[in-house]
Amino acid sequence: MKSSEIRNLSSEDLAKKEKELREELGNLRFQHKIRPLEDTSRIKTIKKDIARILTIHREKAAN
Repeated sequence: MKSSEIRNLSSEDLAKKEKELREELGNLRFQHKIRPLEDTSRIKTIKKDIARILTIHREKAAN
């Protein structure tokens, strides 16, 4: 997800998206413990998306 897409979301949507991504990250980590994932780069991508969301959420809260 691009930063420009995230900036267009409302605070409520940001919270929903963060929750969804955290759940997906948890599921991927669990699946990876059971058996190796074919695409482990997805974990890294989700972590970066969560960081982007948190950063933009803090920017909006500061204003």
